[in-house]
Parts: sequence; C-alpha cells; structure tokens
Amino acid sequence: MAETNTLLDKLDGLVARFEEVSTLITDPAVIADQRRYVKLTKEYKELSDLMKARKEYMQALGGIEEAKDIIANEADPEMRDMAREELDKCEARLPRLEEEIKLLLIPADPQDSRNAILEIRGGTGGDEAALFAGDLFRMYSKYCERKGWRLEVSSANEGAVGGFKEIICSVTGEGVYGTLKYESGVHRVQRVPATETQGRVHTSAASVAVLPEAEPFDVEINEGEIKWDTFRSGGAGGQNVNKVESGVRLRYNWKNPNTGVVEEILIECTETRDQPKNKERALSRLRTFIYDKEHQKYIDDIASKRKTMVSTGDRSAKIRTYNYPQGRVTDHRINYTIYNLSAFMDGDIQDCIDHLIVAENAERLKESEL
Repeated sequence: MAETNTLLDKLDGLVARFEEVSTLITDPAVIADQRRYVKLTKEYKELSDLMKARKEYMQALGGIEEAKDIIANEADPEMRDMAREELDKCEARLPRLEEEIKLLLIPADPQDSRNAILEIRGGTGGDEAALFAGDLFRMYSKYCERKGWRLEVSSANEGAVGGFKEIICSVTGEGVYGTLKYESGVHRVQRVPATETQGRVHTSAASVAVLPEAEPFDVEINEGEIKWDTFRSGGAGGQNVNKVESGVRLRYNWKNPNTGVVEEILIECTETRDQPKNKERALSRLRTFIYDKEHQKYIDDIASKRKTMVSTGDRSAKIRTYNYPQGRVTDHRINYTIYNLSAFMDGDIQDCIDHLIVAENAERLKESEL
C-alpha cells in the first residue's frame, strides 16, 4: 500500500492549491491581467482533472475497505457475496486509476493546448516531392475535418506539375498542438511517379513542421518597425486577384536572444482577398516564428533528456515512410507498421498518433519515477 499512500499524499498536497486557483480566477485583478489569467485557467483545468481522479480513487479505496469489513463480519451469505463482487470490482479499477493519476501528475507540456501553425515543404525529389507534399496536405486536411478543427491556408507555393513546394496553414481547435506535434519531421515516400515510364520506384521526401501558435502577449513585437508591402496575388481566383493589391509582405528585424544576431524575417500572405485579414495572418505567423525561435532552447532541453525521438522537436529526423507498392506506412520512432496506406492518406492517422502518445507517456513516467 506504500504506492497508494504516496499517490494520495501527492494528491492531498494539491487540494489547497486547487482551492487557491479556484478563487484567483474569479478575482477581477487577475482577469484584467490576460497573461496570468490564461495561465491560471489552464492550471485550474489540470487540477480539476486531478481532483476528479482523487475523488474516484478515494471512493475505490473506501469501497475496498467496506467490502472487506462486510466479508469479515457479516453473517448473511448474500451480503457477503455482494461484498465480494464489489471488492473484485474496486480492486480491478484501482490499477487503472493509479496509472491515470500518475500521468496526470506529470506536468503537461505547457504548449499542448495551443493552436498550431502547420508547414509542409517538398524536399528531395523535385516534382514528385511537391506532389507528395500535396498528398500530405490533403491527409492533414481530412484529419482536421474528422477532429472538427479549422484549417486555414495562409500561403502556398504550388509545384510545376501539382502539389506544393511549400504550404503553410493555421490549425485551430482543442489541443491541436499536443496532437499534431508528433508529425514534425521528414516524411519519406516510395512509389512509382506518374512521370516514370519504366515503372521504377522512386524515393522522395517532404518535411513537416508543427509550431505552437503564439498568443499576442507571448512575444514582444515593435509593430512600428514592421515594413509592409502590398502586391497583387497571383494564381487562379478571378478578376479580383489580379486587380486588387490584397497580398501582403512583412519584413521585420529581430534580435535572436539566444545568439544576439539580428535576423531579417520575411513573411508573405496571399490567401484571402481581404488585405486586413492577410495582415492579421502574417502578424500571427511572425509571432509564432519568434516564439518558436525563442523556445528552441526549451525544445533542445527536452530533446537531450529524451531517450527516443517520439517528440524531440528535431525537425530533420526521418520519422515515417509511406511505401505505395506494399500499401505500407511505417513510423520509425516506435516501429509501428500498418498496411492500410490508402485509409491513412485519407486522414485516418489517429491510431498512429495514439501509439506515439502512449510511447511518450511511458517515457515520461520512467523519467518522473512515479
């Protein structure tokens, strides 16, 4: 029972903090401080889940004690049979609750609840890589649709024969970054390209980067120093696209606090016909870019602690192979292989993500020694 007492001690130690946070989030002074309020509401949700688990855990422990007492002291055989049933039920439930509590006690990645910026770029393989980047974009679009998330393209550079050399979008919804972060890395495809007359299998690649979207108060930007240009968006889209300067280009000089080097950041946004909307999206991407750079040290720290590459943030790591001749998808981080490539490319990727989450949780449990 030592483990039980340790878990209960940890949970009991959080009760006072839960009560304190519950009071703080109703305080007008806290509500006025957006940064603090957002932080506290996230903590409140995490602590609420722990308090709910604590209540269930204590009920299960209470049920075990009560059932044992009835079995030991009750003369009525029917009552004893009912108590045995209750005892079996509570004892079976206890390990599951303990695992759940251990995971809840591990501090969550503070970025997990954020929206995300999804960037897909065709890599080695020319036209075929751009086509594959297009296939990946379709896969994520279908997946977001299933999850009820909103995916909006902010800029796209199409390939010569279709697909995309680069496509950048924002994804909004619940727990987006915490789910999509496992997709960051190099995705490799093996298939016969449409342009190949000999029927030979080619290998090409596309890279995916998933960045946590920055909140307006996460980074300091001197908006007066942003240089804006407007231009006419190219591509299909009717007369408006060619006549109205709706595309925006943003230039900003930013000093990297980790290196001290001043970098010029250039961002284009052409997706909507509405120039103010394009400006808004370009600003959001600028915030996310800076936030990502500033948090690179935090990502590197995680990477150095991790024994595997489940979620290291290493975007140059080859994470998955899509083999069309065999209809096979392999995730190299967890040796996960399935043979339903067409369903996977149709957005059915949740099972793979679930396996990655389980693998990372096991690793985090080992690290925390709970």
